[in-house]
Amino acid sequence: MMCSRCQSGAIYSVYYSGENLCRQHLEESIEKRVKQEIRSQIPFRKEKTRIAVAFSGGKDSSVMLYLLHKLLGKRRNIELTAVTVDEGIRGYRDVEMASAHKLCDELGIEHTILSFREKYGRTMDDIAAQDSATIPCSHCGPMRRQVLNFLAREVQADYLALGMNLDDYAQSVLMNVIKGDVQRMARLAPHDDSDNLLIPRILPLKKIPEKEVMIYALVNGIKAERIWCPYYGRAERNEAREIITGLEEKHPGTAFSIAKFGDAVKLSLKTKVSKVELGRCKICGSPTEAEICSVCRNLEKLQAAGENIQP
Repeated sequence: MMCSRCQSGAIYSVYYSGENLCRQHLEESIEKRVKQEIRSQIPFRKEKTRIAVAFSGGKDSSVMLYLLHKLLGKRRNIELTAVTVDEGIRGYRDVEMASAHKLCDELGIEHTILSFREKYGRTMDDIAAQDSATIPCSHCGPMRRQVLNFLAREVQADYLALGMNLDDYAQSVLMNVIKGDVQRMARLAPHDDSDNLLIPRILPLKKIPEKEVMIYALVNGIKAERIWCPYYGRAERNEAREIITGLEEKHPGTAFSIAKFGDAVKLSLKTKVSKVELGRCKICGSPTEAEICSVCRNLEKLQAAGENIQP
């Protein structure tokens, strides 16, 4: 199998375009799309822009950090820093943390870590064991987002880069459609406006399929852990993933189409859906639409059930 752009041997068949690509042209294709997303998501109006990279040590965040360092690391108007949330999930996060430390050291990028235990007094394993009736992601998601925003503010970042690939983004769009959640669709990252309380999120890998992220990691020797969270099986996102995977088999390019649809809907909603004004949680001070944020509400429920957790 030969590369469609040169006479070299191909390493990847692009299922949505019909091309066969060698390593060089696959890398060029991925890096070109990431550059386009960076340019479209960051205006670079400031003398220096500081980007906090949400870095778990998994394949997506590792490839994102590597690419941002490769594409932006030498620019004088850009500063990169890595921020990591340690949820306290035994056999998962502790394993990925080792890879995270190593890659940051290799790239010479400063690395800031904050754990659920430090922030909330309990690990995710503690919470899941105490509240077995609730889907763990219902606790973990809001807590993780809150800690990431806290870390991004602590390192004085202008943007927080998330490692959502094309598959993740398409799943998020579909989940909002299934739930009929117009407000959440309108607020879906990437964000093009700043807020004093919430650091804008950007998605550099938004147009890169998960399979291409994995191949990029392999051919560039990026040592990223490829393990599943033990609570993954109960995640609501699984249903959207299965639907899109099934559609991709019959209609290659479905994820791109859903992502394009999501972008168009977001743009349309921009002038039709009132922007939600965020305030501060009266308990912890984090950004929230209500008087008390979802994290503090969840922690209060755990406290009422007999846990002595300080928000």
